[in-house]
Amino acid sequence: MSTEIPFVGEITKFLRDEAPKDIRKAIEKAGRKDILAEDFPYSDELKGKDYDRHMAALQVELVKMLWDLRDTGKRLCVLFEGRDAAGKGGTIERMRENLNPRSAYIVALPKPTDREATQWYFQRYVDWLPAAGEIALFDRSWYNRGVVEHVFGFCTPDQREHFFSQLPGFEQMLVEEGIVLVKLWLNVGRAEQLRRFLDRENDPLKQWKLSWIDVEGLKKWDSYSAAIAETLKRTDSAHAPWTVIRSDDKDRARIGAIQTVLNAVAYKGKDRDAIGAIDKKIVGGIDLWND
Repeated sequence: MSTEIPFVGEITKFLRDEAPKDIRKAIEKAGRKDILAEDFPYSDELKGKDYDRHMAALQVELVKMLWDLRDTGKRLCVLFEGRDAAGKGGTIERMRENLNPRSAYIVALPKPTDREATQWYFQRYVDWLPAAGEIALFDRSWYNRGVVEHVFGFCTPDQREHFFSQLPGFEQMLVEEGIVLVKLWLNVGRAEQLRRFLDRENDPLKQWKLSWIDVEGLKKWDSYSAAIAETLKRTDSAHAPWTVIRSDDKDRARIGAIQTVLNAVAYKGKDRDAIGAIDKKIVGGIDLWND
């Protein structure tokens, strides 16, 4: 007996009936490893052997970093934000795969409970901040209010403005407390996002990832773009800057994300040659973001 998976078929329907013609054409004519965004600085994905070699060196540096955090009691908090299907989950897994899960943990909070909805907005996130020697990897974070909640009407304009007014002070407190705060925004082009959703829809092992937010979000590209642009501009600060990573090539994005984290932490035995130079064509400040 077959089991019907929610939302399977909805992505194909969107491609057929609602996707802009240029997006549909780009997907239909592209090869599997072609980069779909015309303004992406590379036409092809990073070669596998180059990725494997660099990633192996970065994994050693991550282990060294965690050992130092445990020895010194430092705390690291990394926020992974970005459009749906930008590669947040995969990047987090590559960052954590060789780390002790007791010390390096993923925070992926569900919809607030009725009780949590009446609390101070930042309260439930505070409970998951790292203790001494820990790394907290947030798969989405308090920035839900700036983008997703706003786009779907899950918060009022006044609540969002209140969030923006309190956020600089909140993040300033984290930094003053001694937490190393790294904020990553993974950005993906519209055609590539849709192609990745189609891949999820066709893969029985990934179909569970599809949600109502994903399906409806495809129709709200422009609303997302406006919300993202405003959020990045209003929340980029000297004490908590954003790092934008163009993630149309997942492998390049994963390397850039890990490099950014390693560069943000002072740890014993850091090998800068192993970390390598960051590719500034795809990793930079908020000026690198585009819709």
